[in-house]
Amino acid sequence: QVQLVESGGGLVQPGGSLRLSCAASQNIAGFNVMGWYRQAPGKQRELVAIETRDGRTNYADSVRGRFTVSRDNAKNTVYLQMNAMRPEDTAVYLCTANNAIWGQGAQVTVSS
Repeated sequence: QVQLVESGGGLVQPGGSLRLSCAASQNIAGFNVMGWYRQAPGKQRELVAIETRDGRTNYADSVRGRFTVSRDNAKNTVYLQMNAMRPEDTAVYLCTANNAIWGQGAQVTVSS
């Protein structure tokens, strides 16, 4: 089974940017959906952004226009570029393949 490993999390000030990466242990071209969810303390896991195999994307309303998801099938990697970040973006960000396989998560904290 494919393994997903996130990287790039950390502490950022409000208004700042981070880029998360999700490296897969095998070819991701066959997965219809690759993307990101997040879970904040005491809250349910929620969709952040996904990209389908044919390039269609879907974003949560709260991040649309600020975050960009992209997948590089040649590198077996999925990215999440996060700009204009807000304190409410603080969460553990999880990479997913087909909403069935999950990474361990990367902590993102937005605070001054």
